[in-house]
Amino acid sequence: MLQIYNTLSRQKEYFRPIHEGHVGMYVCGPTVYGDAHLGHARPAITFDLLYRYLMHLGYKVRYVRNITDVGHLEHDADEGEDKIAKKARLEQLEPMEVVQYYTNRYHHDMESLNVLPPSIEPHASGHIIEQIAFVKRILENGYAYISNGSVYMDVEKYAKDYHYGKLSGRNLDEIVTDTRELDGQQEKRHSYDFALWKKAAPEHIMHWPSPWSEGFPGWHMECSTMGTKYLGEEFDIHGGGMDLMFPHHEAEIAQSCAALGHDSVRYWMHNNMITIAGKKMGKSYHNFITLEQFFKGEHELLSKPFSPMTIRFFILMAHYRSTVDFSSEALEAAEKGFARLQDAYARLMKSQPSATTTADVAGLNQRCIDAMDDDLNSPIVLQHLFDSAKQINSIADGKATINATDLEELKATWHTFAIEILGLRLEDDAAGSGTDTTPYKGAIDMLLNMRLEAKRNKDWATSDKIRNELTALGFTIKDTKDGFEWSL
Repeated sequence: MLQIYNTLSRQKEYFRPIHEGHVGMYVCGPTVYGDAHLGHARPAITFDLLYRYLMHLGYKVRYVRNITDVGHLEHDADEGEDKIAKKARLEQLEPMEVVQYYTNRYHHDMESLNVLPPSIEPHASGHIIEQIAFVKRILENGYAYISNGSVYMDVEKYAKDYHYGKLSGRNLDEIVTDTRELDGQQEKRHSYDFALWKKAAPEHIMHWPSPWSEGFPGWHMECSTMGTKYLGEEFDIHGGGMDLMFPHHEAEIAQSCAALGHDSVRYWMHNNMITIAGKKMGKSYHNFITLEQFFKGEHELLSKPFSPMTIRFFILMAHYRSTVDFSSEALEAAEKGFARLQDAYARLMKSQPSATTTADVAGLNQRCIDAMDDDLNSPIVLQHLFDSAKQINSIADGKATINATDLEELKATWHTFAIEILGLRLEDDAAGSGTDTTPYKGAIDMLLNMRLEAKRNKDWATSDKIRNELTALGFTIKDTKDGFEWSL
């Protein structure tokens, strides 16, 4: 039975959905004011893995992943210029032009990474009416106040009735100590109060009418509102990066409890960070590498281009709750590992059954299930596949045998876990290089058939010359009992 780590309880828990057979899952999506980078890829792939596995287990999953296109401000959650509005001003575009452009690019990157689209992808700007209604409920319940046309959460009053800080493990005294005073926050009662609705400054180009002012919703409000709208007042899973735990997800909990009188989310899940030299990768740190740069190799920290499946494999090699430190060398190692996996899959698909089984292939399916049930332990699943790859190579090299029943089960297990659940495209990317081998196939096959003929005639000089020339060009040649295999 699936166990997942619940950030709220800080322990693994057996997953039990609210409604039998149905799962509601909400994941914080991107703020679309720039190209997606490796840090965006990790939560996308992490929760794609969860989505795929829940569906494999037979659940009907409603997966909601939002698009933040208003209210995410620079400098502080409640102060500064809207990031999308700033991009629009600098590039002399309409804000929704910026949103559409980068949303399209995000979708393209996700498709390249084989990330399945969510069931629903709501935009914050498309749910202003619902957000205003949610703020009204918080005001009616006495946990917010109006100041100069803006509406703020009264954290101190809320904390008297609820535990503010329970997700991140903080208490209000620590939050008071750690919260810095910022210019322009005099309208707040306390520096740690956060905006539910902000009155727009005259120069602010994204604003809507409300009972309190012409303005826009606070950043945290969108997820509380859209999660409730599409998944109900109680739903199963809320996910996102660990950097969102405080203040974003903590504020979400407070808003939902203040409006509804109870928690909305049963299981909180957070993936850890991608780092460069030990520092979080992100736009705010100016140390990010976009996914397009990875795919094209156009960055000073990259030694070469890396295919989307190499990136996906690199992320799946680590458990989602562990930190992953990026380096070009680590990606090169991932590329080689993925190529080995592809080669084994190709040899498995070509394998022919024997009368008996001498290869050690028993129990692979159950071992992979056990690993996935243990908090989505993708690196252990990969290790099990690599262990079975050794047996597959022995079968292909004629050193072991497998009967028809075991062969079909082995093929089914690889397809289920490597392709359907881990989401790896094993038949593409030319052994992980990102290069299409189709233009070479006829010529390479012809040369290797010439080499086979030379070997049959004991013309070792010609045989070696063909192999050495192809190897120098980057081709890997394997002799098999049935002829040859090659990859680029």
